[in-house]
Amino acid sequence: MFGEPTMNATENDLLEASPIHLRRLPIGAEAQVGGGVHFRVWAPDREQVDVVCENPCLTLPLEAEEDNEGFFSGFAADLLVGTRYRYRLDGADAYPDPASRYQPEGPHGPSEVVDPSRYSWTDSAWQGRCLKGQIIYEMHIGTFTKEGTFQAAARQLDRLAEMGITVLELMPLAEFAGRFGWGYDGVNLFAPYHYYGTPDDLRDFVNLAHSLGLAVIHDVVYNHLGPDGNYLKPFSEDYFSKTYTTDWGEAINFDGPNNGPVRDYFAANAAYWIEEFHMDGLRIDATQNIYDSSPDHILALMARRVRDAARGRATILINENEPQHTKLVRPVEQGGYGLDGLWNDDFHHSAIVALTGRNEAYYSDYLGTPQEFIAAAKYGYLYQGQWYRWQKQKRGTSTRGVPPHAFVTFIENHDQLANSGMGRRVHTLTSPGRHRAMTALLLLGPGTPMLFQGQEFSASNPFLYFADHNPELAKLVAKGRAEFLAQFPSLSSPEMQHRLADPGDEDTFERCKLDHEECSRHVEAAALHRDLLKLRQADPTFSQQRPGGVDGCLLTSEAFLLRFFGEKPDKDRLLFVNFGKHLTLSPANNPLLAPPDGFDWHIAWSSEDPDYGGQGAPPHRTDAEWIVSGEAAVVMIPGDILVAPSKMPNDDVP
Repeated sequence: MFGEPTMNATENDLLEASPIHLRRLPIGAEAQVGGGVHFRVWAPDREQVDVVCENPCLTLPLEAEEDNEGFFSGFAADLLVGTRYRYRLDGADAYPDPASRYQPEGPHGPSEVVDPSRYSWTDSAWQGRCLKGQIIYEMHIGTFTKEGTFQAAARQLDRLAEMGITVLELMPLAEFAGRFGWGYDGVNLFAPYHYYGTPDDLRDFVNLAHSLGLAVIHDVVYNHLGPDGNYLKPFSEDYFSKTYTTDWGEAINFDGPNNGPVRDYFAANAAYWIEEFHMDGLRIDATQNIYDSSPDHILALMARRVRDAARGRATILINENEPQHTKLVRPVEQGGYGLDGLWNDDFHHSAIVALTGRNEAYYSDYLGTPQEFIAAAKYGYLYQGQWYRWQKQKRGTSTRGVPPHAFVTFIENHDQLANSGMGRRVHTLTSPGRHRAMTALLLLGPGTPMLFQGQEFSASNPFLYFADHNPELAKLVAKGRAEFLAQFPSLSSPEMQHRLADPGDEDTFERCKLDHEECSRHVEAAALHRDLLKLRQADPTFSQQRPGGVDGCLLTSEAFLLRFFGEKPDKDRLLFVNFGKHLTLSPANNPLLAPPDGFDWHIAWSSEDPDYGGQGAPPHRTDAEWIVSGEAAVVMIPGDILVAPSKMPNDDVP
C-alpha cells in the first residue's frame, strides 16, 4: 500500500495494508477501532507526504490515492492515541495536520492523535433545542472566569441555568496563535484552543451543560483564517480564493478551481462540532464574506451536514450577516439556505442611540425613537432595502414571512462593547432607569434575546479587543484597530487614539475577566434579569413569539406601547416603555390601550420596583387618565372582572 518506503524494519512493522478504514472526517489522523491510526491528507501539488512522529520517533510515508485527486493516506498499525506528529511535504518542511483535533503546543507545534470515541457521554436523553423560545448567552471562555478554562467556566453553569439562560454561545474555540485572543483568527479549525483545556475538557463542559438543560452552540469562522499559524497553503493554495477578498485576509475557495475538497473540509468542520462534541449548533461569523456562486451554497450544505450529524436532535444555526440577507433563514424549498437565525444589528444600533444619545459612524442612520422599536418588534429589521447613508447604498432585504424568533436581539455583544473604544458596559453609558427599561424591552420582546457575559449582573469590567501576536504583527493589529475606531469622530482625535487599549498588552486581556462575586454584590441588576427571564418563560403570551402577535403605538416622542396578543383576549399583555419624563395620558384614545371586555388592566411588573434599584411606581391610572413613570417599563395584564358576566347588560335589551 505504501510503495517502497525508506524505513528501518521496526518502522515497517508498524504499517499494515488494510482495505477498510472507518473515518469520521475526510482528512486527519483517526484512531481505528481495532487499534492503530489512519492518516489522510489533501496535498494536490505535492509528490510525497510523510507522517513525522515524535513519540515514537518515526517517519511514515503516505501513499497517493489511486483516484489522483490529491489525497495521500496510510495506516500505522501500532501507533497510539496521544502520538504527536506533523506532515512533511516533499521531504522538506513539516507542518501540523490541517484537520488536527488537538494542538497541545499551539498552532506552530505538532498535532496530537485524539480518539473521540473514548469519551463516556451521559447526555443520551438530551434532545437539543430549536431556536424558538430560547435565551442566548454569549460567552468568551478566556475571560468568563479568572482561570479562563473550560473547567472553570463549567463551575458557573448552574447559576446561568437557574437565572433562565437556555443556550450558551461560545466565542470561537478553534486553535489560534498567542496566549489570548477573541478567537476570530483561528487556524486549526478542528482543534479546541489548548489554553482553554483539552478536547475532553470541552466535552465535559457540554455534557454538564446538557445535564442542566443548557444547549451549547459554537461561534465558527468560515470566511477567512488567521494570519499567524495558518499552514493550509503549503498543502494547497486552492484552499483560498483567487477571486474574492475579505477585510481580515484571504477568502475561502468555495466556488473556484479544485473547490471540492475545500467545501468538504469546511462542511465536515461544521458537522464535527455537533458529532464529536455534541454541540447543539453554530453561530456563523460574517456570512456576507462567505462567497459562493455554486448552485448548492456552502451554507446550505453546512446546514444539511449539521442536521445530519445531530441524528435527530434539534439544532440551532445562527448567522451574523451585516447586509441583512433574510435568504439565509428562509426554507430551502423557498430558495433559502435553511438556517435558523440572524443577528439583528438594527435593534442594537437603535437601542444604543436611545440609551446614549450618540449616533455617529454606523449609528448615524438610527434615531433611537419609539417608532423604530415598534417597527423592530413587528418586522425584525428596520432596513429592508432602503437607502443607508452611512454605506452609501441600499441595505437589508424583506423580512416578510420570517418568524420573529429568527431575529436575535441584543444591547451588548463582544463587537459592540469593544467598538465603543473604552469597552464600557452599556449600563455605565446611560441612566439606570433607561437601562432597566431597555432591558425589559430586550427580554420581553418577540425576537430571541441574547445577553453578553456579565450583562446579567451589570459587570463592572470592560470588554476590549485583545490579541496576542508576535511583535511585528502586534503593531499592525494595534494600528489597524485604531484606524477602525477612528470612524467614530469622538475616538478620532490624537488624545482619544492615545487612550485606546493596546490589544497585545496582557493587561488589556486581564481587565476583561469577569468577577463572578459581583453577581452577589450587584443584586438589583441580577434580580432584574432573573425576574424578566422568568416572566418571559412563564407567560405564554411573551414566550409564544407568534408571527403578527404584537402591535404598537406611539405615546410621546420618547414613550411607546407594545400590545402582545394572546390566544384569548384575557391573555393579552401590555408593555409600556418610557425613555422620557413622567407621563400622564389623557385622553387614552388609542384602541391598543383598551382592555379585553369585562377586564381591567393591572400592573404585573415594573422596572421601578425597589428590588431592581427603582423608586417605586405610581398607580397606573385613575378613572380619567393613565400614568406611566419616567424612564421606566411596565407590564400590564387583564384582571379583576369589572362586572360579573351574569350581570352584564343585555345588548338585546333596548
